[in-house]
Amino acid sequence: MTAAEPPFRFRSVALAVYLPTILFSTGEGAVLPMIPVMAHTLGASLSLAAAIAAMVVVGELVGDIPAGWFVARFGERNSMIGATGLALAGIGLSLTATAPWPLMVGVLLIGLATSVFALARHAFMTTRVPLRYRARALSALGGVFRAGWFIGPLIAAAVIARTGTPQAAFWIFATGCAAAVVALLVLPDPEARGDARPAAAGHGPGLFRTIHTHRATLLRMGSGVALVGATRAARITLLPLWALSIGLSEAHTALVIGLAGGLEFALFYTSGQLMDRRGRLWSVLPCMLGLGVGFLALAFLHDVPGRDLWFTGVAFLLGVANGMGSGIVMTLGADLAPRDNPAAFLGAWRFSSDAGQAASPLLIAALASLSLPLASGVIGALAFLGAGLLARFIPRYIPHRPRR
Repeated sequence: MTAAEPPFRFRSVALAVYLPTILFSTGEGAVLPMIPVMAHTLGASLSLAAAIAAMVVVGELVGDIPAGWFVARFGERNSMIGATGLALAGIGLSLTATAPWPLMVGVLLIGLATSVFALARHAFMTTRVPLRYRARALSALGGVFRAGWFIGPLIAAAVIARTGTPQAAFWIFATGCAAAVVALLVLPDPEARGDARPAAAGHGPGLFRTIHTHRATLLRMGSGVALVGATRAARITLLPLWALSIGLSEAHTALVIGLAGGLEFALFYTSGQLMDRRGRLWSVLPCMLGLGVGFLALAFLHDVPGRDLWFTGVAFLLGVANGMGSGIVMTLGADLAPRDNPAAFLGAWRFSSDAGQAASPLLIAALASLSLPLASGVIGALAFLGAGLLARFIPRYIPHRPRR
């Protein structure tokens, strides 16, 4: 920041930054648990219902790279408005579906919309928030998304209990999208504040040129964040399977995983503080090493006495470890992104993380068919590998001293 630039006041843009995000993510959180239920009511088998639910992740993965072009071309706020429109189209198709396949297309559109919305907000933070605040701002953004995904199912449960139909969850999402558009249009546009855009929309380096220029960074660091995405996603898949395998009740399982999620959410700002004040590795290493220890420990605790208590302890450890890494993927992407065209780079960057998240359930399914402890052990080893890769390459690309 030069002497001629006005001091940055994050409070002046916080409402416009976070309010549309929590509105959108709350609606999405309401829908996600109901997608398999909707699919089943339309006649889908359990396997097809699972495939339809997976279309959210597929849509995010497919949409990451083109979303980078879209945001670079149209700007952050316009892209978020467009994303909510695409989500509303997916909601409409889902609500009017009379067979599983239209629902699958609708859910895919919701995944694509999520990709554009998340990348647009990520790009804004990258270009407008000064480096000394970056990790806290992006960790808070991750916390806002988590809050929405936590609040959404609670709202959906209350509304569905009164209406008796899972379709009510999609109406909650539609309401959240509409409210997000109103917030984007009514609140002051953060893009109009502070410094000008680093490059005029559509005039920065092209999408594929940007990816080609930064291919070494994306290969080395992208491999690390792919492992971050894979090990984090493994918690969502592996913990319920483990609880089922050791005979925990559904209520007990939900309580343990819910409390672990609360620990994770409580640490999002601590993660940002550590990254801004001590460096990125102070968040990366506790996160990945903690996940590695937790999953490896789980592999040896399946048949021990008191395994339900051990499961609870490991679930809490995994929640704390994941919370310590809140915002790390977005922060590293912002650190590495070129200033002239960050959105294109961030699209490819998010693709790396989302690819790991998408591959994780498939890997666990394949390994669990042989042995559930084997699946847990392999995930733990991947977490340690990811920690090693990031510890090796973060200093190469990210300076220890902030650049002004």
